[in-house]
Parts: sequence; structure tokens; C-alpha cells
Amino acid sequence: MTVTDQSYDAEFGDFFALLKPRVMSLVVFTAAVGLLVAPVSMNPVLAFSAVLFIALGAGASGALNMWWDADIDQIMKRTQGRPIPAGRVTPSNALIMGLWLSVLAVGMLGLTSNWVAAGLLAFTIFFYAVVYSMWLKRSTPQNIVIGGAAGAFPPMVGWAAATGGVSVESVLMFSLIFMWTPPHFWSLALFMNHDYSAAGVPMMTVTHGKPYTRKQILIYTVLLTPITLAIAFTSIGGPVYFAAAVILSVGFLRGAWGLFNRSEDIATGDDYAAERGVFKFSLLYLFALFFALLIEAALRGLNLTWGAWPVWI
Repeated sequence: MTVTDQSYDAEFGDFFALLKPRVMSLVVFTAAVGLLVAPVSMNPVLAFSAVLFIALGAGASGALNMWWDADIDQIMKRTQGRPIPAGRVTPSNALIMGLWLSVLAVGMLGLTSNWVAAGLLAFTIFFYAVVYSMWLKRSTPQNIVIGGAAGAFPPMVGWAAATGGVSVESVLMFSLIFMWTPPHFWSLALFMNHDYSAAGVPMMTVTHGKPYTRKQILIYTVLLTPITLAIAFTSIGGPVYFAAAVILSVGFLRGAWGLFNRSEDIATGDDYAAERGVFKFSLLYLFALFFALLIEAALRGLNLTWGAWPVWI
């Protein structure tokens, strides 16, 4: 079966699914945190508008990605139910929707916030749709390492929407998500390896094998830890964030170490509980860390500062 542009009966929910709402929720949350923890307060209406247009930009990226990946989505079990391979939306409609939403999101963010944030959003869409989807994903096992930058930009865009610029804090939030992405997706790839292999996607598990991938998960989790902790000693951090960072980092490192020592004789068939566990924990890890940053911002807003808490930057 091939994906064609025949006339389909699409419903609103099918077009909404093109936006990848689950992925969008993470983008919206991290972008909103980047905006809210910034040292410059925004008018609530403008702040809401900024997050909305960032969300539309993320949705545009999702639609463009689904348009380009329609051929492999119909092969992979995890993605066969998406609107295009399932025959509910035509590829051309997905492309048009993605392009129009991109223009709308970038233009309106520039008009309602500033053009630095709009430029970062435009680059994010380009990076995800072109650099990652069209180039890296099908050409190198480093696809998710380099391509992870697309998912790391939202808090930087949110920060820029509030401040009009980039800072050490926003770069560290970017770096946190950038380094988190490989162990997050590789843990998924460990128990979805058949899908990637069948679709010809050179994920690390396909090109280098699962033991090597487990080793890389551990390495990247170790490299992620100092970045996670460093944020505690910036103007957006504090003891609450530091405590969360320590506890969550220990949990992530423990999970990565467990995967590294996991025998392939055990991790066969449906016995991927450890891999699924690390994947789910990685989601909790990111959400909890950014939520801790929100708590720190709320405490600063209430003038409940920590006095002698060290701030390096």
C-alpha cells in the first residue's frame, strides 16, 4: 500500500492529530516555563498569546513531519494509526496545513512578542521539519542526538518572548532537554527496535545494536546530570529545584545503570519492563524539573527568597 492524495473524509480530530498533541503538550509546558521564569514579566494576554503561537509552531512541525514520514509511518506499528497512513488525511492537506500554521505562528509571535522569539521559532520548525525529518532521521544513527535540538528550543523561545533575548539560563534549559533527548528516545527504541528496523530508520539500536545503545544511554545520562544540577545555581534555580534535581538524577542514573547491565538474554520478547520503565521515568524527570523551576519562580514572586542560597550566574 502506498500513500496517495485521493479524496479522504477527514474530521477535525484527524487534523488535530497531525499536530502531535502529546508532543505539543511537552513543548507548551517547557515554553511556558521558559516564559514564566524569565526576569521580565509579560502582560497575561500577551504571555498566553506567545505560548499559543509557540504551540501552533510545534503543531506545524508535527504536521510537516507526518507529511514527510507518511511512507514509513504506514510500516511502523506505533505510527500506522496516524491520520495519513490510516487514510483519513491526504499528504497534500497535511503539507498545506503545516506550511500555513508555520507562517501564522511565526508571524503572530513576532507581532505580539518580538522578532527574536519569532526567529527562534522559525528556526525550530525548520530544524525539525527539514534538518531532522528530511535529513538526519533516515541518514545517521546520530539522528536523535542532533535532531534533539528541535525539542530543546521551546523554553528558549519562551524566554526570548519575555526578554527579547537569550541568556545563560535559557541556554541551560535548552542544554537540559538536548542532553535528555537521546536517553529518552533510545530507551523507547530498545523496545520498539523492530519498527525502526522494518522502516529502515537507522536508529542506534538498528545500526549498532542494543548493548551499544544501552551504553550510550548511560553515557548521556551521566553527561546530563551536571547540566541538570547547574541550573540550581542560576537566577532561576534554588533549593527546591536542587532537591528535585538530585533526587531525579539519582533515579535516572540508577535506571540507566540498570539498562547498561541488563542481559540481552533477559531483554527479549515482551520482557522490556525495565526499558519501558526508564522511558516513562524520563518523561517524569523532565516535567518534574521544569515544574520545580515554576515553584522557584512562584516563591520569588511571593518574596520568599532563600537568602544565602548561592547563585553563580
